[in-house]
Amino acid sequence: MTMTRRDFLSASAGLAVAPALGGRVLAAPLPRDADIVVIGAGAAGIAAARRIVAANRKVIVLEAAGRIGGRCQTDASTFDVPFDRGARWMHNPETNPMVRLARSAGLDMITAPVGPKIRIGRRYARPGETEEFLAAQVRTNRAIDDAARKADVACAAVLPKDLGDWAGAVEFLLGPSFSGKDLKEVSVVDKARAQDRNAAIACRQGLGALVAKLGEQLPLALSTPAQRILWSNRDVMIETPAGKITARAAIITVSSNVLTSGVIRFAPDIPKRALDAAAKLSLGSYDRIALQMPGNPLGLSRDDAIIEQSNSTRTALFYGSIGGSSLCTVDVAGSFGRDLSAQGEKAMSAFAVEWLTKLYGSEVGAAVKKTAVTRWNAQPFVLGAMSAAAPGAQFARRVLSDPIGCLYLAGEATHETLWGTVDGAWESGERAADAALRRIGGARETPLEQPTPAAKRRSRRAPMR
Repeated sequence: MTMTRRDFLSASAGLAVAPALGGRVLAAPLPRDADIVVIGAGAAGIAAARRIVAANRKVIVLEAAGRIGGRCQTDASTFDVPFDRGARWMHNPETNPMVRLARSAGLDMITAPVGPKIRIGRRYARPGETEEFLAAQVRTNRAIDDAARKADVACAAVLPKDLGDWAGAVEFLLGPSFSGKDLKEVSVVDKARAQDRNAAIACRQGLGALVAKLGEQLPLALSTPAQRILWSNRDVMIETPAGKITARAAIITVSSNVLTSGVIRFAPDIPKRALDAAAKLSLGSYDRIALQMPGNPLGLSRDDAIIEQSNSTRTALFYGSIGGSSLCTVDVAGSFGRDLSAQGEKAMSAFAVEWLTKLYGSEVGAAVKKTAVTRWNAQPFVLGAMSAAAPGAQFARRVLSDPIGCLYLAGEATHETLWGTVDGAWESGERAADAALRRIGGARETPLEQPTPAAKRRSRRAPMR
């Protein structure tokens, strides 16, 4: 019996990540018009814009933050290796276009760890105990899949009654670690329809570096939030602090939580059906506490992945010796992770040390030399981690992907099977771009005028820190 990547490693692939690099940043003022405007420079927005550029149509990407990425960020300076503050993994490398593009760009791809080690107290699980855990996980997945064929109820309602000492670990991996939500908040149909994500692959330079690379030469306007969107069946006008832009279509890639927050105003209002769908696909909570531990005091192997036998979901996922470096991370998620994140960085770092001390001994505290944490729920242009459908609401993904006049919604929340992943975000951006291009008449026969090399140099902005 083997542990599947679907049930373990795909959990941390909820989001694409990108640093504040790349892109042909536009000098003010903004253009007055475009064929298509893309709102959001995360994976979905970059994918959409690349598709539109390939069709020789005029596009501009508006990004509220001062960097590319949305729910995406690779920190290349805090530690001695790149630290992905969001997702680590992509999936299905044989068919994933991002993997092919990464290799073409000369970036290094690495496979995910073979599987997790399990701590029981201060020791690792014995082979027989690991088999018990795997069996418990298989039974739980089977119960969720069987229930999904009958009704869209909460995953927690169909858990096997005989999970014993493995109940906490199974619930954590299949709930918070997979979707950012506890199983009582997750639809069995949404979980069952999640595509097989067994083959996980990462970028050694960071997924953020990859998304930034793929965004090179796209026309971007950073720190330029869309404040008001006036739309019809014919065209759209986006109001920003830097001016107004008129287009024949717009692709909106903001998160489901941002969409329902009201920070972007629509005139007329977008249909209640779409807002209700976004609310049913609210973002879970997933954060990372990074620890620098020189000298490998825990005796970890390169890229170790470790969980614990826990009696609750007040637990975490540990990655050790990342890339053979001194960097380790403790990932927290679900309702416990949300509550911990709300307490701030000190509380998060204290939990990580306390939790590792429980597993490895009192020397952990002295071994930690530097920490860094993420708090995605507090990021105003994100407001969470990955989407997960509420019980009874898996249909909301299809609703959210329906066109609204000349508006097209994209992002991982609109993908029915690869939700919560950078792969799904990318595919959704391409889908939305194709639909918008069909609306305006497809590709131009004559390519748009390209800027000269000198103009490109003048328009570049220095990388953000």
